Amino acid sequence: MKIRLAVRDIQTDSIVDGEGVRSVIWTQGCIHNCKGCHNPGTHSFCGGVVLELEEVKKMIDSLEGQDGVTFSGGDPMEQPIACAELAKYCHSKGLNVWCYTGYTYEELLDKSKTKPGILDFLREIDVLVDGRFVLEEKSYDVLFRGSKNQRLIDVKKSLDFERVVIVSRFESSNDMVERKHYVFV
Repeated sequence: MKIRLAVRDIQTDSIVDGEGVRSVIWTQGCIHNCKGCHNPGTHSFCGGVVLELEEVKKMIDSLEGQDGVTFSGGDPMEQPIACAELAKYCHSKGLNVWCYTGYTYEELLDKSKTKPGILDFLREIDVLVDGRFVLEEKSYDVLFRGSKNQRLIDVKKSLDFERVVIVSRFESSNDMVERKHYVFV
């Protein structure tokens, strides 16, 4: 059986959806329907276009000048099996992986007990931006997030330490980005 992914759009050269220059896979389908969402056209599970993963992989193969791929939407966690396979493919191509989700990291760990693919997808994500967009907490002063409640999570360290590890800031030094971490206890 071929794996498919429902997408709204695939965009290149984004500088606001994670560190560096990125391509964004805008998945289709979201249950959160956050008030003030910047992408309400991705909420319906009936919209967008359905692509076979091989088609998306060919698009990834053709990327030039991209530091990574961001999964956004909609909510990529509604299609975790397809997204996990694509994220793994992105890593094999030397691209880092970010993901935006309306679920919290803790909710995802809980959902992973009953929904196949979530833990596999989490293992392939470098930075997770978690939590619903809250219009009352909207801010242009929070890096790579829409509202202050959302967190930038280093997923690999969080899984290793079995607690949330926040990427607290990014510092440029000789064109290299160093991540600083703060562990929530």
